[in-house]
Amino acid sequence: MERQTGFAVLSLSLVLWAGDAQASFYDRPKERVPLPSPIGYVSDHAQVVEQAWKERIRSVCIDLEKKSGVEMVIVTVPSIKPYPSATAYADALYEKWQIGSTQQDHGLMVLVAVEERQAAMALGRQMFPVITPTIRSEVSRLYLQPAIERRQFGEGLYRTAVALATPAQEARLTPPTRTRIKGLGLWITLGTTIAVVSFFWWISRPDLRHPYRRIQKGEYWGTGQGGFGGNWGGFGGGTSGEGYR
Repeated sequence: MERQTGFAVLSLSLVLWAGDAQASFYDRPKERVPLPSPIGYVSDHAQVVEQAWKERIRSVCIDLEKKSGVEMVIVTVPSIKPYPSATAYADALYEKWQIGSTQQDHGLMVLVAVEERQAAMALGRQMFPVITPTIRSEVSRLYLQPAIERRQFGEGLYRTAVALATPAQEARLTPPTRTRIKGLGLWITLGTTIAVVSFFWWISRPDLRHPYRRIQKGEYWGTGQGGFGGNWGGFGGGTSGEGYR
C-alpha cells in the first residue's frame, strides 16, 4: 500500500511539473520589452538630437543608400532595460526593424543608450569586411564616447555617421549574376541553323509532303505526264488516263 501511494505521489509530481513547464514555454514573451518602432534614418526616441543635426545625419544616410544601397540608421533610446547590454539591445532592434536589403545583409545601425551611457553597432553580414573591428573601435573612441560623456549627441552622431559612411560605400550591392550554361550560345545557333536548313529542304521536296501517292513517287505535274491535257485527257475528255492508284 505504501509503495502504491509513493508511486501515485511521484506520478502526480511529474504531471504537475510537465504542466508547469508547458505553461512557461507558451507564456514566454517573444521580446523582453516592447521595442520601439523606426521613425526614419534618425530614430531619436530619447529626444537628445537637435533638429539641425538630424537633418545633417539624414542627408548622410540618404546619400549613402543612393550611392551604394547600404541602409544606415542612427538610434537613441532612453534606456535598454532589461537587456544586459547595448549590443544585445541593438541586435534585437536590428532584427525587428529588418534594416538593410535582402536578409538584412547590407544594413548598419548605431545605437546610443542615454541612461546607461552605452553605444553599440549592429551590422549585416556583408558589412563586416568593410566596417572592421578597427574602424568600429576608432569611431567609438573618437566620436561616440566623447558625445556621450559631453552629452553632445547631435554632433557626435553626425561625425559617427560620416566616419562610417566612407568605408560603407565599398559594400556596393551587385545584382545576382545569372548562371550561364557553358557553350549554350553555340548550341542554340547550331540548332537554329539545322532547323532552317531542314525546313527549306522539306519545302523543296513535294514528294515528301504531298498527300497523293503519284506525287510521292516523283511523278510531278508537267514532267512527262502530258500536263493537264495528257494522261487525263484534258479538262474536256474525262478521266481517260489512269485513275487514282
